[in-house]
Amino acid sequence: MKICRTIADCRSAVASYRRADESVGLVPTMGYLHDGHMALVARAREAADRVVATIFVNPTQFGEAADLDAYPRDEDRDFALLEAAGVDCVLVPPVCEVYPEGDETIVETTRMANMLHGLVRPGHFRGVTTVVARLFNFVQPDIACFGEKDYQQLQIVRRMTRDLGFPIEIIGVPTVREADGLAMSSRNVRLGAEDRQAALVLSRALAAADEAAARGTSIEALQALIADTINGEPRATLRGLDIAGAEDLSQITGPLTSPAAIMLSAEFGGVLLLDQRVVSP
Repeated sequence: MKICRTIADCRSAVASYRRADESVGLVPTMGYLHDGHMALVARAREAADRVVATIFVNPTQFGEAADLDAYPRDEDRDFALLEAAGVDCVLVPPVCEVYPEGDETIVETTRMANMLHGLVRPGHFRGVTTVVARLFNFVQPDIACFGEKDYQQLQIVRRMTRDLGFPIEIIGVPTVREADGLAMSSRNVRLGAEDRQAALVLSRALAAADEAAARGTSIEALQALIADTINGEPRATLRGLDIAGAEDLSQITGPLTSPAAIMLSAEFGGVLLLDQRVVSP
């Protein structure tokens, strides 16, 4: 596996793949990898001849410096996992290359970034689309894999890719969960024992909503069911509960008549966790 510390080195590696007429898949990450990331790598390996991963803790998508500083990091472990998974090249760029001094260009989906979870974390998705657009430019892949756990992010990246005309197929990969149902996240390591147990309320709430949707229900009833379930856990602080059209995140009300995306965010001991599920009537 080739480790690239500069964009130029990564571009050189990708150019060698192109000369061999090989397709390229991209897996963007912020490091501290887990099985969810490995699922992205596995899917990229299925879809492309070569896989490039990136490790970059993107400062522009963090609302608070303390949250950025607390983000877990373990580069050597990450490299070992990526190499074992068959990644061909990993780009680990410095902040000064991704955001050159004096840079002032941003990329933003004006509607989708400022609704739902974007209201809880203002500016977060602007940071995501800005860095993803730059990574797309650096690597110029044929496909890119993103997890469905960050469902709004996935749909925003798809919209940005379409709107800017990137010739890249965006592949969503299903959420990978721990044996007890907790969605895998690099933030989970920051949970204390009691908060780790309490966080299972997220998957319980989504499972209950899935069952209710299959029986026939309304958006309003789903919202009440989920909120009651999470608020029943004293260690959970519900930060966001959004139910939207699964394809375009459009606002929906009344009887559930088509697939809907349920997106949750809740805080446990100061750690913000996300989870999601698409439910159908």
